[in-house]
Amino acid sequence: QVQLVESGGGLVQAGDSLRLSCTASGPTFSTIAWFRQAPGKEREFASSIRRLNANTYYADYTDSVQGRFTISRDNAKNTVFLQMNSLTPEDTGVYSCAATQRIGAVGRRQYEYEYWGQGTQVTVSS
Repeated sequence: QVQLVESGGGLVQAGDSLRLSCTASGPTFSTIAWFRQAPGKEREFASSIRRLNANTYYADYTDSVQGRFTISRDNAKNTVFLQMNSLTPEDTGVYSCAATQRIGAVGRRQYEYEYWGQGTQVTVSS
């Protein structure tokens, strides 16, 4: 059974850091992404990491997190991490990881991902 479990969310102050984890059970996924949904807004893409070959990965970031967030993966643990630095109140939301076994380029659209976690809450106070 495929399962994605997020952890690491919490309440922090502006300027603080958090590291989110997404642990996957089941097959190896080619691309794992983080989406987030702020209160009253639609869910949006934040970052993704795609495996190009055994040792090469491609990371993608939306403009608003570029330079502050870093995505990485530990294949031995089937876990993807999202290191979030310099957090602002605009980063507040539910962060969900999503995964696909699709080979090749995967974009930022939700429909491209077959599997989803339940989400973890990130709250940044000003």
